[in-house]
Amino acid sequence: MAAFRNPIHEPVRSHNGHIHELFRRHHENPILTAADWPYAANTVFNPAATRLADGTTLLLCRVEDRRGISHLTAARSQNGIRNWQIDPTPTLMPDEGPGSDECWGIEDPRITFLDEFQSYAVTYTGFAHAGPHVKIAMTKDFVEFERLGSIMPPDDKDAALFPTRIGGRWALIHRPVSPFQEAADIWISYSPDLVHWGNHQVLLEARRGAWWDAAKVGLNPPPLRTEEGWLLFYHGVRRHASGSLYRLGIALLDLEDPTKIIRRGNDWVFGPEEHYERVGDVRDVVFPCGYTLSDDNQSINMYYGAADTSIALAFASIPEILEWLLTQH
Repeated sequence: MAAFRNPIHEPVRSHNGHIHELFRRHHENPILTAADWPYAANTVFNPAATRLADGTTLLLCRVEDRRGISHLTAARSQNGIRNWQIDPTPTLMPDEGPGSDECWGIEDPRITFLDEFQSYAVTYTGFAHAGPHVKIAMTKDFVEFERLGSIMPPDDKDAALFPTRIGGRWALIHRPVSPFQEAADIWISYSPDLVHWGNHQVLLEARRGAWWDAAKVGLNPPPLRTEEGWLLFYHGVRRHASGSLYRLGIALLDLEDPTKIIRRGNDWVFGPEEHYERVGDVRDVVFPCGYTLSDDNQSINMYYGAADTSIALAFASIPEILEWLLTQH
C-alpha cells in the first residue's frame, strides 16, 4: 500500500509575509504511547523512521523499561499513522553482560539506507559506565542485525550517516561533549569503511548568550538531500531557571562539501507547545530522530519524541522549508 499523503494546509504567515509555522502537528497526536505496547514499558519515544520497499512505514522506537534501561523495538504501519504492528518482543536489545559498553541501555536510533550495501545502517547511542557513545548496526530486514561496534568514544551521541559517500568516504554527523566546553557543538567525521573514523572537525557551533541554541546543539534525523543542499535538522538547548528547553532548528549544507554551511536559520522552527510535549518524564522536549517522505518527495513526515514519554507526528513542506531558509541571514 502506498504511503499516506499529508494533510498539508496553507502555511501560516506573519504580517510581513514570511512563513511562520513550518511544521503542522497531526490531530491524533500522540500516535504511540506505552499503553499501545504489547509488553510492559515505562515510556516509548525518539523513534528512527524509514519507508520499506513495500511502502510500509517502520519506526524503530526507543523503549524504556521499568528498570530505566532502554532498548529498540520496531513498529510498522501501512499508512504511517495508525494500526501499528509492534514487535511482540524487543527488536534490538542492549548487551548487558559484564564489562559491556551497553549495560545501561541503547538509545535514540537513526536509520539511513545505504544503497551501496542495499542495507539499512542504524546509528544509535550505547550507554554504560564511561558515558554515551556512538554505535552502528546493519540490517536488511530489522530482524537480524550485524553490530559494527562503537565508532566514537564517550561522551558522544546524536549521530547519523549521510546516505552516500562524499568524496569517496562515508560521513557521520555527531555531537561529542567535553567537561571543558562551555557548550556542545555538532561535529562531522569521515571513514573509508564505516569502522575507522578520522578527519574530525566542528560542523555547526552552539551559539552563546541568550540564543535558543546557546547551551548545546545536536543532530536530529539524518541529513536530507535536496537540490539546494543537505537539509540539517538539529536541536538546540537553552537552559533556564526551571531546566532545559529543546527546540528544532534548520541549516543547509553544501552537497559536495557538507562542512560548508549555506544557510542557518536564526529562529527555532518547532518547539514544545502541546500538553503531551510539555508534560512527561522530561518536560519541554520535542526530539525527532526520523522522517519519511511523501510519494512526490515534496513533504516530510517527521516522527518525534514528546517529553520523553510518547511518539508524535508533524508534517512540513520541503519547498516551504527551503523558502524560509532563504529569508535567513
